[in-house]
Formats: sequence, C-alpha cells, structure tokens
Amino acid sequence: MAEKKKDRNSHGGIEGGVGGILKGLGDLFEKLSDLAETGRELSRTGEIRGPEKQLRGIYGFTVKVGLGDEGPRIEPFGNIRRDIKSGRTEVQEVREPMVDVFEEEDHLLLLAELPGISKEDVRIDVKDDVLTISAERGDKKYRKEVLLPRSVSKEKMQVSCNNGVLEIKCPK
Repeated sequence: MAEKKKDRNSHGGIEGGVGGILKGLGDLFEKLSDLAETGRELSRTGEIRGPEKQLRGIYGFTVKVGLGDEGPRIEPFGNIRRDIKSGRTEVQEVREPMVDVFEEEDHLLLLAELPGISKEDVRIDVKDDVLTISAERGDKKYRKEVLLPRSVSKEKMQVSCNNGVLEIKCPK
C-alpha cells in the first residue's frame, strides 16, 4: 500500500490538523526508540490553521536523551496549551519559545529561539533561580520561565540577539 503524501499549505503547515498530529505522534514513538539507542536529540514543529485567519497554532517539542544521568526529557514549545480548569486545548496569543541551558566552565549559557525578534524587543527578569524571558514585536509575542541550576545576577548578564536567536551568558 502506498504511503499518502502530506498536503502542505503555502506556509509549510500540514492541512488536516488533527489527522496530521495523530500521524506525527505515531512517528514519535518510532523515533523515541531510535533515540534511546543513540542518545541524540529530536525536534519537531508544526502549524495548525483554522478556517479563520485569526486562528494560528504553533506546536513543537524537543526530546533529549543521553544527557548524563538524566533520563529522556520532553520539552514542548509553541502557543497551544491545555487549559487546566476546563481541560480544553486552546491557542494562546503568547508563544513559548524553545530554550536550551548549558552549564559551561565559567558561565551558564541560555539560547532561546525567538523568530522575528531583535535584542530591543526582549525583556529579561530574574528572581532567585528563575529567569523570565519576554519579547514582543508586532503580532509575535513570546514568554518563557526557565528554572536555572542556581541564582544569577541580572547586572552581570551578557545578552545578545542575532537572527532571532537570543543568547544570555551568566557568569559564575
């Protein structure tokens, strides 16, 4: 039986929303077993568009395995979330970007993917060991809280942003 090709819209999203997501989840389980053997990282993203142009959902996840003594980690990102009270899935106005934290010899390094954002659009807040990244430009809005391995000083941070990739260095 021939495999059916995915119909892509002009923005690269998969038409058929739920069907595409279910197929993607099936593929995920196959990929997870491959990851467990090789100790790599897997990222997938997608886009769901509703009949109205106002509804636009971005979803994605990163699965990381083989990181020292830690087991596999699944980190979601995007603007599709489940409402805790109602249990319904909602498309939120604010996207949650993918953020990686690296502990280097003399500093912590955070990398965040914020497409369409420049350094002037970014606001960073720190309270104890929680760093909050917020950014807004036009209709692009991002927010992410990151739990750090230790407290950091906002005054000592070095922040740069190039082509939508935010880099934050926190000296030890």
